[in-house]
Amino acid sequence: MLRGLIKGDNAFVPTAALRVAVRGGVDVAALLVTERGRVRGDADIVFDGAPAHVSGAVRLSRGADGDEEGTVRLDADLTAVEEGIARVLVVASTEEGTLRDARGLAVEVFGPDGGTVVAYEVTDAGSETAMVVAELYRRSGGWKFRAVGQGYADGLTGLAVDHGVDPGEEPQEVVERPPAQAAQAPAEAPAEAPAEGARLTRDQLLDMTPEQIRALAQARTQARAQEPGTAPVPPVPSPDPSAWACGPVFAPRTVTGRHNDVITVNGLPPGPVLVELSVKGDGYTGLWPLDDSNAKGRYLVNSGEKDFRGRVIATVPAHGRLRLRLEAGGSWEVRILPLAEARLLSEDRLEGWGPDVLLHTRGTADLTFRYKGKDNFIVHLHRLAGHTDPTTLPDPGRVAVNEIGARKETLPLPEGPLLVRLSAADGLWDARLKDVRPHSGGRDAGVPAKLPAARRARGWLRRARD
Repeated sequence: MLRGLIKGDNAFVPTAALRVAVRGGVDVAALLVTERGRVRGDADIVFDGAPAHVSGAVRLSRGADGDEEGTVRLDADLTAVEEGIARVLVVASTEEGTLRDARGLAVEVFGPDGGTVVAYEVTDAGSETAMVVAELYRRSGGWKFRAVGQGYADGLTGLAVDHGVDPGEEPQEVVERPPAQAAQAPAEAPAEAPAEGARLTRDQLLDMTPEQIRALAQARTQARAQEPGTAPVPPVPSPDPSAWACGPVFAPRTVTGRHNDVITVNGLPPGPVLVELSVKGDGYTGLWPLDDSNAKGRYLVNSGEKDFRGRVIATVPAHGRLRLRLEAGGSWEVRILPLAEARLLSEDRLEGWGPDVLLHTRGTADLTFRYKGKDNFIVHLHRLAGHTDPTTLPDPGRVAVNEIGARKETLPLPEGPLLVRLSAADGLWDARLKDVRPHSGGRDAGVPAKLPAARRARGWLRRARD
């Protein structure tokens, strides 16, 4: 069933290989941008002259048989998007006329099964010649789609400057000057400088030096930051899900109560989820999954600690209804979270209390635990590499750690992605990685590949002139 959004709306989409169809007979491009809303360089521009991103995550193609005339496809494999990329912008532009003249301008996202996930029809296009129609962006450990509809009357030039098309590094010092002055330099400046505060034309931008483009972008960034009512860009949540694709993505759910109870949460995607439990009070805390006959499964929590808190994994049945039996000696809160909310391991010390679920996405490494509890300390490893069924977790195999009492323990970890599940840990602990090796992909996640020269961006902007 088609789910249509209006401008500004957003919705979760699967962390999977999606197909984005853009209709209306327009030219289509994709910009892969960081948290700052800027491309890292020209390799992050996908258009008809360079139809595939260097990572292979985003590819551009014309519509296939059966598509409406004037349809362009973007294949976006969200599982392969590099860690340093926060958003994938879907850009539409026109070489003649304006976007108001584009008939049926719309974008529709299809899932791996070919069904429509979400769609947005642009109904308010005006004199713009370029527009960020929509974006795919990271949120709550997964990905969402936003209907953007932000137009640029001066076309790709204004859009390019706003998203940092120049691949050079930021200069250490930038002379603060208005955009009109930033575009004026002897010999290399455009023949006609724009009016104060005006956007540059395509020809003017192409004739500017990289230093002038950087100065112009810096000036506009500062101007936007000084505008009243400008809200800061919210940080992208971690951990980053680009290196793995296990478990469903959904908006977190919260249930609160007191003493023993049965907890029911409906409408969840089937598969493994995080159950975060915190209890205020003394006495025993126990948590079990209930099957369709209300029989208890193997316990998830079995603790006599005061003020229990921890995270465990439960599996949502195919019908999407999770039921849990809780025994608690006081008030409690249960949060149901996507598995992608697992805490990310790094060389920095990560502290916790009680059972938990951690995520390792780097190359081979050693994981050092320091456990300060007096009871069992049990750790399992779930290797996610190559695991393609989102409704199950891979078998952990042998228990990685099974000890009693305070101790220091170091585990050799295989290459990620993998989940490190602390199934028993009644007490304080901390964990950190050491001797981390590069991932076999050739570099650690988040480190961009070597970017090609500026000809790619210039070719994208120049296509209307040639």
